[in-house]
Amino acid sequence: MLVFNAGITKWRGRYVMIFRNDYGDPAARKITGRNLGLAFSDDGIAWKVEPRPIDDRPDHPLRGCYDPRLTVLDDRLYLCFANGLRGTRGGLAVTDDLKHWEVLNLSVPDNRNMVLFPERIGGKLVRLERPFAGYLRPGDRFDIWMSSSPDGRYWGDARLVLTCDQCPWTNDKIGPGAPPVRTPRGWLALTHAVDRDPARRWGWEGVWAKRYTAGVMLLDLKDPSKVVAWSRKPVLVPEPQYPYEAAGYRDYVIFPGGMILEPDGMVKIYYGAADTVEALAFAHVDDLLALCEPG
Repeated sequence: MLVFNAGITKWRGRYVMIFRNDYGDPAARKITGRNLGLAFSDDGIAWKVEPRPIDDRPDHPLRGCYDPRLTVLDDRLYLCFANGLRGTRGGLAVTDDLKHWEVLNLSVPDNRNMVLFPERIGGKLVRLERPFAGYLRPGDRFDIWMSSSPDGRYWGDARLVLTCDQCPWTNDKIGPGAPPVRTPRGWLALTHAVDRDPARRWGWEGVWAKRYTAGVMLLDLKDPSKVVAWSRKPVLVPEPQYPYEAAGYRDYVIFPGGMILEPDGMVKIYYGAADTVEALAFAHVDDLLALCEPG
């Protein structure tokens, strides 16, 4: 019913998408469950959806997981995900065939929005993440952090990357979006940012007060905890002339979950819109880099 917040990558000669699928009664605007769907494409635009979700049995290791992010590393497909059991937890799983999955790690509560870099850095796996440190500051005020691991199971060396206070167009929180891609100038990474207005009465429930936008930042190739440059304005904003962004389960939401840099320099940006559908935007990598300002 609601297909959004997909992870997309290129793997073994084709595009692979794993998407969040929330289902229920659309007439009553009621969601009763969710699973992870799988789709393939030859061009990244036209997709063929598999008939069954990947977590199609009660004992599946990914059962109950959502908001997938995909990264190819050493020809293996890694999946970052969120899990809502006993608090919101971020996790990492890996597969070699899209049928058998091994969960390598589940964080303690509360952490999510994890994205894995497509290369080992300093011999380690590295991910961006967004812990929930809400009790430390008024409001949400969540920031982007980085951690590393020797094997995908044990994570540490946490470092602060970019704070909500540094982002001029949010009053609520920021976090990672799609997994970063390598450029000669640094790791190009999409972010999400949230601004909140209590006067808003959006979404199915009529109480949604947040707007989600997307930004971009450039991270140092050798030490991605260092921000080389970042956009001082959002690069994607939900707009009323695009109904799929402005109206849905949660109005005015853009959440980037996949970014693919093509050989010609064109970038495909896949994003969830209004927590209802999956959308695709195009940009040239040079234009995205030009939006990133040092300092």
